[in-house]
Amino acid sequence: MKLKKFKKNFLSFCKINKMQVHINQIKTVDILIKLYSNNIFSNFSLTKIFSKKDNKLGFYLSGDVGVGKTMILNLFYDNLEIPKLRMHFNEFMINFHDFAYNNKVKNSLENFVKDLKNKYKILYFDEFQVTNIVDAMILGKLFEKIFKNNIKVIFTSNTKINDLYKDGLQREQFLPFIKIIKNFCLQHELIIDEDYREKSKKVKRSFFPINEETSFKINQLFRKLTKEKKQETKTLNVKGRLVTINNYFDKIARFHFKELCDQNFGAEDYINIAKICNLIVIENIPQFNDENMHQQHRFITLIDVLYEKKIPLITSSFSNFKNMGSSGKLALPFKRTISRLFELTSPNFH
Repeated sequence: MKLKKFKKNFLSFCKINKMQVHINQIKTVDILIKLYSNNIFSNFSLTKIFSKKDNKLGFYLSGDVGVGKTMILNLFYDNLEIPKLRMHFNEFMINFHDFAYNNKVKNSLENFVKDLKNKYKILYFDEFQVTNIVDAMILGKLFEKIFKNNIKVIFTSNTKINDLYKDGLQREQFLPFIKIIKNFCLQHELIIDEDYREKSKKVKRSFFPINEETSFKINQLFRKLTKEKKQETKTLNVKGRLVTINNYFDKIARFHFKELCDQNFGAEDYINIAKICNLIVIENIPQFNDENMHQQHRFITLIDVLYEKKIPLITSSFSNFKNMGSSGKLALPFKRTISRLFELTSPNFH
């Protein structure tokens, strides 16, 4: 990878997309270039990691929604000419659990990392967060082995390292992971007051409130999109669990919110649904509060998966996205969900 090319590509991308370049974005690009040029892809002994602040194996970029974290690291990742892997973190952990299940040996964790090392030099996790207690308990050992095998990792997250899995069950078992990430990663926060995606948030595929008029509009749009397509019922088998899609029209699926979020679905179920769809309709998205926090949590996971898989949405909801409300504990991650809903329903998102 040519460092000058990365910076040039970043500036060109902003110009083409008519995005104002903020000085803090430039600083972030420069920090990433410095980390790259110093050591991030060099083979140096692990003892050197702690001898100098910039000697790190990873880069953890935090910041609020819409400041350009993903844009910067996507461009960096795209310019890398080495074996690499970008994956949603939920999907990565599903792969780990599948590997452990299919390779029932004592050192499944070590063998999983060894397999990673044989395939990739760098891993990229965008919008990193941890919500699963099972994952939280094993992440320290997993990532310690990843870094000690000289596999580099880059992260974006809305959350600073110290605040990861905050208020989570048995958080004390997650603290070793925080220590590992702080030891092995250079942490940087990108701070910008303005959401740089605001100009693209002209919602054309979202309908609210739920009434006869909006129901007519969403039905009209759906009929147009599925014209001459045959309706079928699709049943997916996800490790023995049956996931049924009642309204499936040749890669277009239509769901009621309750079908997706009232059931005990997780990231793996949503990933499998996304695999067979290129457009999804979600109707009757409710107002969120502490009483339906579990449904909201599933909805956050669902939108993360659909965003990662680039599946556009048509939605109907009881209010516009900004006024959807939230349970107290999920208010921070839900900010990202709201931003992604704007993007997924935008006519510019394909």
